[in-house]
Amino acid sequence: MKRSALRTVSVILSLLLMCALISSCDNTPDAGKDVYTVGICQFIEHEALDKATEGFRAAVTKELGDTVKIVYQNAAGEKMNAQSICSSFASDSVDLIFANSTNALAAAAEATSVIPVVGCSVTDFASTLGLTDFTGKTGFNVTGYSDILPLEKQAEVIKELFPEKGKVGILYCSSEINSRYQADEITKHLVSFGFTCENYTFVDTTDVTLVTEKASRECDVIYTPTDNTVASNTSAINNILEPAKIPLVAGNIDVAVGCGIATVGIDYYDLGFKAGEMAVSILKGEIRPEDTEIGYADEYFKKYVPERADALGIMIPEGYSAIE
Repeated sequence: MKRSALRTVSVILSLLLMCALISSCDNTPDAGKDVYTVGICQFIEHEALDKATEGFRAAVTKELGDTVKIVYQNAAGEKMNAQSICSSFASDSVDLIFANSTNALAAAAEATSVIPVVGCSVTDFASTLGLTDFTGKTGFNVTGYSDILPLEKQAEVIKELFPEKGKVGILYCSSEINSRYQADEITKHLVSFGFTCENYTFVDTTDVTLVTEKASRECDVIYTPTDNTVASNTSAINNILEPAKIPLVAGNIDVAVGCGIATVGIDYYDLGFKAGEMAVSILKGEIRPEDTEIGYADEYFKKYVPERADALGIMIPEGYSAIE
């Protein structure tokens, strides 16, 4: 009897331990909580990222109202800050992390394997997360919305504006994984259109001017992918390209406004809003991040900067709208 009772207690304890372990690995928040805590890690102050965060906040508060507490942190463009922020969120056991930008997503994914992470403004989730066999879902606690632009469409913009072909200099920060991916992909399209391409890369803001000067001397047109360092240095880039009369086609609207003539763009507010709706569904237990495919923008549009196009004598074809 005594041995039988001990065996029964042992079995019960084993079952309880298994349940606890399963619960600890579950990426679904407690759907019955009175107040959810959502941590936002935005990598840097930048118009596109700001709009995405604004859209995310709007979607989450619209649905959850007073039942959600949002904690916003900005990493000021420093990877170590992003890592510290996300580690703090993990220690505080927030219910969900919104990681706005590539570096923020990398930091959040490293900080926790349990708390749901919704990424946004990330071009290539697979490269950022080190996934070699990516089929649309990560299979773990991370999902979100990508800001990848149709690179073939961007190559078509260069083809339409510069039909005489020539050399395209691809200007970007070598430490940004997404930028390298975009540079490689658009090169394939441009070469198929008859252009020659060369990468002009800088490590950080300290050598942007030097690298841009070199590109302006050697190229007929410059292309910049979606790149945070470029976005933060558009004035410096424009101060070189404008007097040299070298046009730049940008990977997003903000860079086009700062130093470019045209772009294919998306609405970052809408992208953030969609990410917010996804986050709400996760918090409510309606979906799980590991089972949720990465989302993408629904619409793309061609834009141009009239003042620079006129100054360079570039004829803008139909299908483009002016950036106001």
